[in-house]
Amino acid sequence: MAAVNSYKDLLIWQKGIKIVILVYKLVKTFPEDERFALTSQLKRASVSIPSNISEGFGRNTDKSFSYFLDIAKGSLNEIETQLIISKELDFIKDESLYDELMLMIQEESKMIYSFSKTLKN
Repeated sequence: MAAVNSYKDLLIWQKGIKIVILVYKLVKTFPEDERFALTSQLKRASVSIPSNISEGFGRNTDKSFSYFLDIAKGSLNEIETQLIISKELDFIKDESLYDELMLMIQEESKMIYSFSKTLKN
């Protein structure tokens, strides 16, 4: 396993960045009147994931890091819920992008859970 010298070396941070990019791509086609509603919420929640991972890494204690990973996991749940709502409201125009994003959210959730469990043990 490669040494972790920075939060940027963490796969959970890297996948978090990819989720942000996919969310931003997906919401580009949302209705204009959703700009300050679901679009804004989805963007903020997605940015929260890698941001909390990097902040937790910088705290230099496993307990603090685990706390910030829990926040990132909550943001993943928030995004998943908001995407389901967006789909139900027919805001999703690119089904394959939606599917890819939902899969990445599931993978990221499992990775964060495993990483956090390791920190707690």
